[in-house]
Amino acid sequence: MSSAQNSRPAPVGPRGGPFGGAGVPAAKANNFGPSAKRLLGTLRSEMPQLIVVLAFSILSVTLSVIGPKLLGEGTNVVFAGFISLQVPEGATQQQVVGQLVASGNQDQANMIAAMDFVPGAGIDFDQLARILALVLAVYVFSSLFGWLQARILNGVVQRSMHRLRLQVEDKVHRLPLSYFDRVQRGELLSRVTNDVDNIGQTMQQTLSQVIISLLTVIGVLTMMFIISPLLAVIALVTIPLTILITVLVARRSQKLFVQQWKTTGVLNARVEETFSGHSVVKVFGHQNEVEADFRAENEELYRTSFGAQFLSGVIMPAMMFVGNLVYVAIAVVGGLQVAAGLMSIGDVQAFIQYSRQFTQPLSQLGSMANLLQSGVASAERVFELLDEDEQTPDDDPAETAPDSASRLEFEGVSFRYVADKPLIHGLTLAAQPGSTVAIVGPTGAGKTTLVNLIMRFYDVDSGRITLGTASDSAAGAVDTRRMTRDDLRARTGMVLQDTWLFSGTIRENIAYGRPEATEEEIVAAATAAYVDRFVHALPEGYDTVLDDEATNLSVGERQLITIARAFLADPRILILDEATSSVDTRTELLIQRAMSRLREDRTAFVIAHRLSTIRDADLILVMESGSIVEQGSHDELLAVKGAYWRLYNAQFEGAAESDGLVSVPAVPLAPPPTTAQIVVEGLAESEDAVE
Repeated sequence: MSSAQNSRPAPVGPRGGPFGGAGVPAAKANNFGPSAKRLLGTLRSEMPQLIVVLAFSILSVTLSVIGPKLLGEGTNVVFAGFISLQVPEGATQQQVVGQLVASGNQDQANMIAAMDFVPGAGIDFDQLARILALVLAVYVFSSLFGWLQARILNGVVQRSMHRLRLQVEDKVHRLPLSYFDRVQRGELLSRVTNDVDNIGQTMQQTLSQVIISLLTVIGVLTMMFIISPLLAVIALVTIPLTILITVLVARRSQKLFVQQWKTTGVLNARVEETFSGHSVVKVFGHQNEVEADFRAENEELYRTSFGAQFLSGVIMPAMMFVGNLVYVAIAVVGGLQVAAGLMSIGDVQAFIQYSRQFTQPLSQLGSMANLLQSGVASAERVFELLDEDEQTPDDDPAETAPDSASRLEFEGVSFRYVADKPLIHGLTLAAQPGSTVAIVGPTGAGKTTLVNLIMRFYDVDSGRITLGTASDSAAGAVDTRRMTRDDLRARTGMVLQDTWLFSGTIRENIAYGRPEATEEEIVAAATAAYVDRFVHALPEGYDTVLDDEATNLSVGERQLITIARAFLADPRILILDEATSSVDTRTELLIQRAMSRLREDRTAFVIAHRLSTIRDADLILVMESGSIVEQGSHDELLAVKGAYWRLYNAQFEGAAESDGLVSVPAVPLAPPPTTAQIVVEGLAESEDAVE
C-alpha cells in the first residue's frame, strides 16, 4: 500500500462491492418533498412533451370513463325491450303504470314509469348496435391515446435519465481526489449506476400511473355524482379507508425494508470479501466460521425480507376487500333505487363499473408509495453527489510550459490531508531533466503524496511546484497550479503498483494513452517493456482480449503492459510507484535498462521499497513524516550512516536481533551488483532483449 493511502483519513460509509453491497438503492427519502420537487425539475426541459402526455392522458381517461355510461345505455335498451314484450300489445305505458298502481305495486309502477319503451316492440337492435359501435370506438381511441402518452413519456424519462447520467459522469470527473479517498468505491458506483437506474425505473413506472390514476379518480368521481350523489357518497368511503390502510401498513413495512437493504448490503459484502479472499480462507481453515457467519446473516435477511414483502403485499388484498364491501353496498342501495324508479338498471350497472374503476387507481397509488419513497431516496443520493464540492477550476487563461519542459522544482511546499495533521512541510527540492529521482522511506512517510502533488491530484497548501526547462530560472518556470490539469498530466506518464487494465485487446490497452499510435510504435513500446516476449505465446497475440480484471494474464504480465502504456505515451515526466514490484528480478533489471534509454532529457520519479532497484538513481530522497531527512546518491547516503543506511541494512543484513532470541551477529552482505553489471552478465542469455 502506498504511503499516501496510509496518510489519508479512513474512508467512511457502508461497505460495498460489485455484488451490490453498497449498491442497493436507498429505501426511504430523508426529505421527500424537496427531493421529489427537484427530481421533477429534471423534466423541465421536456415540458412541451409533458403537455402532450397530459393531453393524451386526459383524452384516454375521458373516453374510458364515458365507456361504462354508454354500456349502461345499452343495458337500458335491452331491459326496456325485454319489459316491452311483457306488456300487452296495444296498451300504452301510462295504462300499464296505472294498472300497477291500482293493484298496489307502486315500486314496479315507478320502475316502468322511468323507462322508455313501446309495448310489444321488443329490443331495438339498431339502437343497440349503434351504442355498441360507439362503445367500441371509445375504447379503441382510449387505448390509442393511452399508448401514445406512454410512448412519449417513455422517451421523456429516458432522455432525462440520459442527461442525468451525463451530469453524474461530468461531476465525477470534476470531483477532487479527496472525495474518492473518503467515499468507498462501492458507494460511488451505487450512486452512479444503481441509484440512477432506480430513479429511471421509478419515474417510468409511477409518472404515467400517477397521472392516469389521478385523472381516473377525478373522472370517475364526476360521473358517479352525475349518476347518483347518494351512491357517490357511499363510494367515497373508500378514500379514507384506503389512506388509513396504506399508512398503517407502510409505516410498519418501511422499517423492515430499511433493515432488508441494510442486511442485504452486509451479506453481499460478506460474499464479496470471502470470494476475493477465497484462497486465504482455505489456507487458514476458516471455512466453518465463514459459513456460520453467512448462515446467520442469510437468516436475518430472510426474516426481514419475508416480513417486508408480506406486509407490503397486504395493501392490495386489503384494498380489494374494501372495494368488495363498497361493491356490495352499491349493489344493494342501487337495487333499491331501481326498484323505486329513481335510477335505471343501466345506471346501476355503470355505477358498479365506476366503483371498480374508482378503487383500482386508489389501490395503485397506495401500492406505489414504497416505490416512490425508494426512487426519491435514490434521487437524494444522486443529488448529494451532484452537490459535492468540486476541485478548484483551472486558471482561465491558463499558463503553459514549453513542450520540452521536464525540470520540476518544489519550493517550500507544505501539505496536509487533515487540517490538524501536517504531513509535508517546507519541502524544497529540484529534479533536473534526464535525472532519476528515487523516493524512499517507511510506509506513511508521504512518498506517494509527493507524486499526487506533482500530478495535481491535490494542490499544495503553501509553497509552489514549478515546471520548466533546464535553462529556466526559478522565476521563468511555470507554477503547475497556473497550468490546466489536462496539460500537466498530458506531459506525465504514471505506472502504479496496482495495475489497471480494461476489457479490450492488449494492443488497445497499450495504446490507451495514445490511441492514434501506429502499429510499429505499439510494438516498439511493447518490446521496450518486454511485453513482446510473452505476447507471441498467446493464441491471438496483440489481439488477445483481456477479461474484466485481466485474469488471463499473470500479475507481472499485467504490470509490464502498464509500463508499455507509459512508454508509448512518451511523457516528459515519468512516475513509477513500485511499478516493477510484481515482476521477477531479471525482468525488472532489463526494464530498468530500457527505461534508462527513455530518460534522456526527461525526469523520472521512482518510489521503491526494494532499495537495490534504485542504486543507480541520480538523486535519492529519504522521507520521514512528510519531510526529506536525507538526499544524495546511493554511496553518499551509505557513507553518512543515517536513515538511508538504516533502511538499507534492514533489507540486506544477514540476521536481525529479536527480544528473547539468541543474538546472531549481523553479517553485511556484499553490495548487490549494479543494473549494468547484471545486464552485461545476462547478455549471453538475452542479448536480443537487452539490445
